[in-house]
Amino acid sequence: MRTSRSLTAAAAVGLSLVSVAACGSPAPPPKESGGAAAKAASHESAADFGGMDKLVAAAKKEGALNVIALPPDWANYGKLIKAFEKKYGIEVKSSQPDANSQDEINAAKQLKGQERAPDVFDLGSNVAVANTGLFASYKVKAWKDVPDDVKQADGKWISDYTGYMSIGYDARKVPAPKSLKDLLKPAYKGKVALNGDPTQASAGYHGVVMAALENGGSADDIAPGVKFFKKLKDSGNLLPVDPTPATIASGQTPVVIDWDYLNVAQTEELKGKADWKAVIPKNAVVGAYYRQAVSKDAPHPAAARLWQEFLYSPEGHNIWLRGFARPVLADVMRKNGTIDEKAYAKLPSASGKPALLTEKQLKKGQDYLQAHWQKDVG
Repeated sequence: MRTSRSLTAAAAVGLSLVSVAACGSPAPPPKESGGAAAKAASHESAADFGGMDKLVAAAKKEGALNVIALPPDWANYGKLIKAFEKKYGIEVKSSQPDANSQDEINAAKQLKGQERAPDVFDLGSNVAVANTGLFASYKVKAWKDVPDDVKQADGKWISDYTGYMSIGYDARKVPAPKSLKDLLKPAYKGKVALNGDPTQASAGYHGVVMAALENGGSADDIAPGVKFFKKLKDSGNLLPVDPTPATIASGQTPVVIDWDYLNVAQTEELKGKADWKAVIPKNAVVGAYYRQAVSKDAPHPAAARLWQEFLYSPEGHNIWLRGFARPVLADVMRKNGTIDEKAYAKLPSASGKPALLTEKQLKKGQDYLQAHWQKDVG
């Protein structure tokens, strides 16, 4: 429902939504092109600086951090930025908040060597994997606690937060669904919306995967998901409407298949206008991580590395969580007692191991949708 980051996620599944980064007039080159900056750029851990205190000191000396494609209302990035600035006294300069993942890469290439080039990235999966040559190797203190299958072994990128596909619904207008199959019932006639064309948007794509899992398919076989949505359309229950907070508030889209962090956000934003709830169908849990990376050409290399340490600290992770995103270290934090349990309790419960699609599975599914979605569902 938030177009900016849904486009970013679409880039994450390799869809053809590449836009061109905005370019202004050239800025002066960084003040420090060697010396301390070059040394910081070679460090692969806080230990290489001599510990966190020395990393903090080096970052404070740089005095600034450039971020890109971070909408303030997405995963609580606005509060993350303010908390980082307050904690360390480092100015965060946020550019192109509505950009997508490819825009981030374009900006890094076009602004290389300039003071305003991005220091860090928050990228969709495919874009991160395709551009590791632009990233510096850096392992945060919490590196060992992040599962091996959601990070690159050399430290070029690390997963940060995810969401699970869910069914959002207005309890004032429809009965509570427990599964996607429930949405085929007459009570949902003309009431169900999918967030985005699956051939173009990540939420729509992963909604089809969720339907596949519930209907005998898998991450390798999404055909049953397409068949489900064909049934939903043929029954008259699927709306040809791209849902937004406005369509939910007006009652036009009382059921929305979307990421849980977006659906849960609606429960807060639409109080008094809708009794909005979200449910994740059992054994049909689908997730997709974003990935953090440090630019190898970061004009503020120490601040970039400190930002990563902040994000993967309990403080940073809990701020993501309060924005309804599921941080990668949530399970670890629950075990060691550092998670914000009140914020965690607001997330819909999920049953079963989440399906996290590989690059190969994403490409295979994309190819299938390009061949079948328009013909079968339209």
